[in-house]
Amino acid sequence: MRPNLSRREFAAAAASAAALALIPGRLRAATRAPWDRYANAIVIDNLATPGPFNMPNMYARPWTAQMIDNARASGITAVNVTLSGGGATGAGAFESTVRNLAFLERELDTHPGVLQRVRTVADIASAKETKRVGLIAGFQDTTMLETDLSRLTLFHDLGVRIVQLTYNLRNMVGDGCLEPGNAGLSSFGRQVVARMNELGMLVDTSHCGRRTTLDAIAVSTKPVSATHSGCAALADVPRNKTDEQLRALAAKGGVIGIYTMPFLRAVGQPTADDFVRHVEHAINVCGEDHVGIGTDNSITPLDLTPEFRAAHAGFVRERRRQGIGAPGEDENVFNYVPEYNTPRRMERIADSLAARGHNSARIEKVLGLNWLRLFRETWD
Repeated sequence: MRPNLSRREFAAAAASAAALALIPGRLRAATRAPWDRYANAIVIDNLATPGPFNMPNMYARPWTAQMIDNARASGITAVNVTLSGGGATGAGAFESTVRNLAFLERELDTHPGVLQRVRTVADIASAKETKRVGLIAGFQDTTMLETDLSRLTLFHDLGVRIVQLTYNLRNMVGDGCLEPGNAGLSSFGRQVVARMNELGMLVDTSHCGRRTTLDAIAVSTKPVSATHSGCAALADVPRNKTDEQLRALAAKGGVIGIYTMPFLRAVGQPTADDFVRHVEHAINVCGEDHVGIGTDNSITPLDLTPEFRAAHAGFVRERRRQGIGAPGEDENVFNYVPEYNTPRRMERIADSLAARGHNSARIEKVLGLNWLRLFRETWD
């Protein structure tokens, strides 16, 4: 199926697909009309980008016209764009992070009719009103801080509003999800969380170790997020959160964003069924006010050309070499859900939830209102 089908083409294709004997138990969008409130909804993908993602050299060249067109067509109100630099060691992380922030500023200045800078909740409302895609500057590590707490103020002044405490490994703040010691937050890490609370930056625990996640939730005076993760009860891999973590997150007012990554299942390419199962499990554990979406994908669909497959395989091998490749990463499993491989993936997700009988109020919360509430409580 072409990734950029119109709603009419999609509905026709879905009806045709339903007439075929597809995989047993698979979602059949044609059993219920597509959700018709997408155009009016606040839609926030809390880990995404108009540009390339989960690939090497993501900031080596400007975003293409096709990427900008896909952002324009997506119907997405805002995304959290990862701009942290550095690898497993964090060498040069400060300099490369600043360069990445400059890259984002250039793209915002180049495409003012499509992209909008987001530093406040009001900016998200403006993006919706003007039919632009709001870009929230975010980090997926804190190695760029080294041991200098004042850098948080600098990055906040530069527009950063979401900071993930650790990546997969250990840093000065705490242990990532691949660290066997599971040591939790360091003393410096506790200072980082406190300073983020003061500045108005959302604490993100997506790649954090299990104890680090629980420590961050306990120490923070504001709600905490896992912007892009899944449920360990359904796929017990380090990148997913246990029910204990989910309950603690929700009790503090936080939100988990379900991703469209391979970690939705133990083996093989994840499907729309896998994604919806994780959303529904999170709702059952946390409640519908504490679940959102963070696809961990580019808005531009994957094109599985031989060149892309080779680049993906090399990316996976390099992550293994660095020691940051997580269980579930595979050269032949791609970072997406095939049914959602379109700029309109958030609309397809809404259709999937509607097909499962979720009401519009819940769908609007999951699509973006829960994130909007969390931003209001943590940024302001």
